[in-house]
Amino acid sequence: MAKDFTPHAYQQYGIDRIIDTRYTGMFLDMGLGKTVITLTALHELKYYRCCIRKALVIAPKKVAESTWTNEQKKWNHLKNLRLSVALGNEKQRLAALEAPADVYIINRENVQWLVQTYGYGWPFDVVVLDESSSFKNPQAKRFKALKAVRPHISRIIELTGTPSANGLMDLWAQLYLLDQGKRLGRTISVYREMFFDPDKRDRTTIFSYKLKEGAEQAIYDLIGDICVSMDAKDYLSLPECICDDIPVKLDDKTQRAYNQMEHDMLIEVDDELITATSAAALSGKLLQLCNGAVYDEDGNAITIHDCKIEVLLETIEQLNGQHAIIYYNFKHDKDRLLDALSRTKLTVRVYAGPKDENDWNAGKIDLLLAQPVSCGYGLNLQDGGHHVIWFGLTWSLEVYQQANKRLHRQGQQYPVIIHRLITQGGTDEDVIGSLECKDTSQKSLLDALKARVNKVKGGLPT
Repeated sequence: MAKDFTPHAYQQYGIDRIIDTRYTGMFLDMGLGKTVITLTALHELKYYRCCIRKALVIAPKKVAESTWTNEQKKWNHLKNLRLSVALGNEKQRLAALEAPADVYIINRENVQWLVQTYGYGWPFDVVVLDESSSFKNPQAKRFKALKAVRPHISRIIELTGTPSANGLMDLWAQLYLLDQGKRLGRTISVYREMFFDPDKRDRTTIFSYKLKEGAEQAIYDLIGDICVSMDAKDYLSLPECICDDIPVKLDDKTQRAYNQMEHDMLIEVDDELITATSAAALSGKLLQLCNGAVYDEDGNAITIHDCKIEVLLETIEQLNGQHAIIYYNFKHDKDRLLDALSRTKLTVRVYAGPKDENDWNAGKIDLLLAQPVSCGYGLNLQDGGHHVIWFGLTWSLEVYQQANKRLHRQGQQYPVIIHRLITQGGTDEDVIGSLECKDTSQKSLLDALKARVNKVKGGLPT
């Protein structure tokens, strides 16, 4: 059900800056409302100021699938804003782009295709780069494609938490898309010559660069009029603990498989005879299913989908180097997470004891995997980061709250942001409802399962 939107002071500031500044870099910590800020500004520009015609949002694939549309549905003031998601095969993308809408959403992998499709007839006068650090490489095809149509874009909004996680060299391409080289030079070579000196090199090759003395402040001074740094610790009046619900949308094939397996599990259950023991076991199976795998009768993990893993990887990417604790529920969750994260360059550790606690607080661990029951009490982890990612949810309100308090405790210098990955249409949504209502009773779980049993007895969704 849609709610009324009362922006925090920093959110209103962000909305006003987007409206007043044609080219805006909103460097806002993940989870602080960049989507609703942007949609609110676009709504104002479209319906009250008549300043824009069509807006395009370019986002990571999983974000493009559902995050923007879910946010629009959440708020009453955005009910007239029409969104169209251009994903899928080429025919589906073209149909979505031809549909009447105010905001069109596409994944970043299709930017080159989109530019080739429209050519000189580029129809979007506003472009939003959700996670603009995806465009930090000036040699990438997506950057070159967007650069080609940049003169046809009258407004551009860049959203990211950390635009220069790997150093200020990352800024040039993002700033070029904002101002076409006015502030940091028209080429990356000019930017390097202005602000950097060669660092590691041999006789023929320069391997790295270092900032010239005073260059960092000079760069910030140059971009300050169009870029807003919204680091929570500096000046924002924020609640101490913020929930960021991230939807996990299953693709059609996976959704059918999910529906079938959920149906097979539930149809065998007589909802009048569900006991606390059977409810706990069945709920565990359904939560496994939401996460992407289930144990068979022999204890072997059967992978059903990787949709939540994909959303997790995009979430980590958007953190841009900020450290996070990832809570998992089942052993196969941990195994699949370790496999997926092994292909990144991040330092990943599974919590096993005091050494991991000390290394986390010393900043030596990028991602700490933990089972919330095993580390939910007594640990002081507030010095190592302020992001929590719930990959696998728990029905236990006590376990949930205690796990979050490992970071949200005295000595924490930043607002703690709780990112909850929620499989849409699955038991994850029942768990979130129970946690939000602070319902600790077994009745909550039983009622949710009975509702699902009745639903599947009414017919298997296609």
